[in-house]
Amino acid sequence: MSKVLGIVAEYNPFHNGHLYHLEKAKKDTNSNYTVAIMSGNFTQRGGTSLVDKWSKAEAAVSAGIDLVIELPVLYATSSAENFAEGAVKILDALKIVDSIAFGAETPDVEVLDKCADVLFYEPKQYKTLLSHELSKGLSFPKARENALMMYLNDIRRFAKTLSSPNNILGIEYLKALKKLKSPLEAFSIPRYEVGHNDLGFNNHIASSTAIRNMIKNDGFGALASLMPSSSYSILMKNMKAGHIISDISVFEKEILFTLRRMTTAQIAELPDVTEGLEFAIKNAANSCNTFHELMNLIKTKRYPATRLQRILVYALLGITKKDLAMSKKVEPYARVLALNKRGKFLIAEIAKANPKLQIITSVKRFTDDNSNKNLQVMLEKDIWATNVYTLGYLDDSSSNLDFTKKIVTL
Repeated sequence: MSKVLGIVAEYNPFHNGHLYHLEKAKKDTNSNYTVAIMSGNFTQRGGTSLVDKWSKAEAAVSAGIDLVIELPVLYATSSAENFAEGAVKILDALKIVDSIAFGAETPDVEVLDKCADVLFYEPKQYKTLLSHELSKGLSFPKARENALMMYLNDIRRFAKTLSSPNNILGIEYLKALKKLKSPLEAFSIPRYEVGHNDLGFNNHIASSTAIRNMIKNDGFGALASLMPSSSYSILMKNMKAGHIISDISVFEKEILFTLRRMTTAQIAELPDVTEGLEFAIKNAANSCNTFHELMNLIKTKRYPATRLQRILVYALLGITKKDLAMSKKVEPYARVLALNKRGKFLIAEIAKANPKLQIITSVKRFTDDNSNKNLQVMLEKDIWATNVYTLGYLDDSSSNLDFTKKIVTL
């Protein structure tokens, strides 16, 4: 019987570390097919994709993924919890996926699962400890980490589990599996050679952060050795076309324009804006001229930089608390970005396994036929995210690519 592996990724960009993860995950899960749920043009930590979502999807299929499905932007730009839950909802809804494999700093899934149990079921003692830590003025992630360590009372085994970004996402995937009562089996693939934010490289392996940093600083010398040849070729093609978005600061004028135009009440309706933060954001936007100035003015001990950057992305893309609340209640569609022949077979199997699932292969056809208002709003946000993204191109900043770009077929 064939087995299908599910992977959630940003592939920003697809590099040798991703290839290692893919091949190791296939081997560990004994899978014959692979489906990737991939974020589009904007990313989970308040950033941008280096290249557009179709280019990323092409690189993924060229490297061995059979089917790439877009993670809608309402999930892709969310906190780790909503990001993971949205991705797992799609994988679970496909009804053909057997396992999910994620990269993590901690290779022991049992350790991550114990953390997920506490965070999902929230025992009374843990909630008391969390309240106490929050009362110290700590950021929520740090307060949660401290409370979890105290509750589990095993520093040696659980130390730094919640301070590692891939572990955090891994725990959120496990939480989502519990919430959805999903039968997917979880596998943790340890990071190989380099850490998440390491700026160096080792044995032809570099983090996505390091590669984006090299490109931003014109350090192209080692790139070819750090990426599969197909991925490198796709990156160079986009670079020559002026279609590279180095980071969110490319949109600093658009962000400042949007915030200056918004009222304080409208800023308060952006996700993650709490405790009067809207006033600080509005005042900062009215008194600065660059993205970095804006971040420095609103940065506090209580709000991590990634949370603040996500808020700025929400403003840029017009995403509200109401939109995010809706995304948590619906079963999303499966928007196909790229596939190979094996992926075509998977699409047919998905359609048979879950006839109710909305599989989007043509945006125009879906918008013409769809009667679900929530899914229409979700797709409109994806379309708008692409239209905003292309504003950052040096040349050929066409809009409505979601209607004109065809599925990448290899």
